[in-house]
Amino acid sequence: MQHKLLLEMEYNCEKEEFRRQSEAMGLQRKVKRGDAWFPVSVGKSYYNSLNQLAVEVLRTQDNEIEHNFEFGRPVVFFVQKPLPTSPVGRSKDTKEDKPSSSPQGRPGGADFLFTGTVSYVDGDRMVVTVPDNAPLAKLQTTADVGVQLFFDETTYKLMFEALNRVINAKGNRLAYLRDLFGSRQKAETFSFAPIRFPWLNPTQEQAVNNVLRAKDVAIVHGPPGTGKTTTLVEAIYETLRRENQVLVCAQSNMAVDWISERLVDRGVNVLRIGNPVKVNDKMLSFTYERRFADHPDYPQLWSIREAIRKLRQNRNRRRDDGYHQKMERLKSRATELEVRINAQLFGEARVIASTLTGSANRLLAGQKFGTLFIDEAAQALEAACWIAIRKATRVILAGDHCQLPPTVKSIAALRGGLATTLMERIVKQKPEVVTLLKTQYRMNERIMRFSSDWFYGGMVEAAPQIKYRGILDFDIPMTWIDTSGTDGKEEFVGESFGRINRAEADLTLGVLQDYFTKIGKERILEERIDVGVISPYRAQVQLLRRLIRKKEFFKPYRSLVTVNTVDGFQGQERDIIIISLVRANADGQIGFLSDLRRMNVAITRARMKLIIMGDVPTMTRHPFYKELYEYVLSSS
Repeated sequence: MQHKLLLEMEYNCEKEEFRRQSEAMGLQRKVKRGDAWFPVSVGKSYYNSLNQLAVEVLRTQDNEIEHNFEFGRPVVFFVQKPLPTSPVGRSKDTKEDKPSSSPQGRPGGADFLFTGTVSYVDGDRMVVTVPDNAPLAKLQTTADVGVQLFFDETTYKLMFEALNRVINAKGNRLAYLRDLFGSRQKAETFSFAPIRFPWLNPTQEQAVNNVLRAKDVAIVHGPPGTGKTTTLVEAIYETLRRENQVLVCAQSNMAVDWISERLVDRGVNVLRIGNPVKVNDKMLSFTYERRFADHPDYPQLWSIREAIRKLRQNRNRRRDDGYHQKMERLKSRATELEVRINAQLFGEARVIASTLTGSANRLLAGQKFGTLFIDEAAQALEAACWIAIRKATRVILAGDHCQLPPTVKSIAALRGGLATTLMERIVKQKPEVVTLLKTQYRMNERIMRFSSDWFYGGMVEAAPQIKYRGILDFDIPMTWIDTSGTDGKEEFVGESFGRINRAEADLTLGVLQDYFTKIGKERILEERIDVGVISPYRAQVQLLRRLIRKKEFFKPYRSLVTVNTVDGFQGQERDIIIISLVRANADGQIGFLSDLRRMNVAITRARMKLIIMGDVPTMTRHPFYKELYEYVLSSS
């Protein structure tokens, strides 16, 4: 299978890049990228409700840097050793980016201790599950301890296992779906009169009906702001009138949380496998771990597990001929209680929710579902989708293949088609199973129109109530400010850290300050007018964040201004969006900005005002940006 070969190329590329970056990149660079916490304070250790040894980790510095730690990601603890002092009195600044010669890819001058898995993160506090034999005492008593993200072997292992199962499937439902999705064979449907949903618009209503009619597969194609989640929640709710339980998955934890929360608001009993990104009581209340710990039988189970641990600890202290019999009795009773608790939790749940890789959790071993819903399907590698599809009879995909694609690091794998998702393939081969949502509720019509015309054949329309929404009277919804007059040029910062444009960053904040002044401080704070500052380049994002923190003017508005990459804004919206494109060069090179799906995401985050900061001579050599620039001028 071609996809498996491409995935192997991506696996080898990502593993090699991780090793190379770890060796070449200084620890402070890792911290600034959000891939490491250093130093950390190691708190209490305990066994969690799933009987895993867990340790609490607190970040003590660089607290304002947004980090990339989240549930399920592998990490490694390390001790940073002091580097030898140079006799010539080397500057302190050179220390942070000194490469390590370590073949294991350790941060410069560091010793790896042991690995673990993030259980959950809440601000600057993280809980990591670690092996039972992890030397926690050493961790808690050693100075200069840090934690960094580690290469994720587990996800690749799960994807390869799923692909092998799919390739070798014969004469079963999995083989049928594999062959159906790989051909132009028509998907089967049920036939019944359409059901009315007066609270939905016509295309949302059609989408729900098409989901209910599908025997094999259906796709809900949701352009920005068209209520894809609302439609998907309705489709799940209606499916549960016909089925006892469904599996709901997404590529990211955040997307799983969002749809789970919406289902809980509808009164659906959701069991979330894995911990949520937002750690609050509402989100935690439907996680498996919290429900397990809240079960009336859990205190008894905890006591038995504690007895097992004590029995193991005391075995070496005295000879006990009845050790094995006692241990077997306790283990048998613990297993019996676990099975009983799980049977009740899974028996009561109507929706099982997890990430795609989370669907391989041992808790779901052997479980089958009539329907699998995959949200964010256009951002997931095909192999990741098959992890969950193995458990289902029919598949409903929701997403937008005209927005962010999956991240693929291997150029060869990318050219071979690894980024072509299962959803994208089915859309091309089976257009009859696709329902396009056509009414959007987010953007002023002028902001929306360009995206609708370029990406969706002009079929997306603005809902009447938001068509003319704006902040200021007689305001222009879209503005492109040409930054070429600033003589600002892009700079390359570090081999793997991307590009910045200092003059454009300064101008971006100046433009935002002027617009805030026009609106007025009192109104901004009273109406909570929020702003997203977007740049495709992470280095520019870091620069903009630093500048905003330093600028006194923005101090009262800190909670209202978010600065992030395009990927970081996926699925979000703001009243005002300002985009810093960064690229400014004599050759008209725009790099990965030529991936137009990324720019589709950026320009469709704004509700009322979109400001694009970009070097016109550089950007308009590309036909997309030329047309976008001309469109903005015509809108002025």
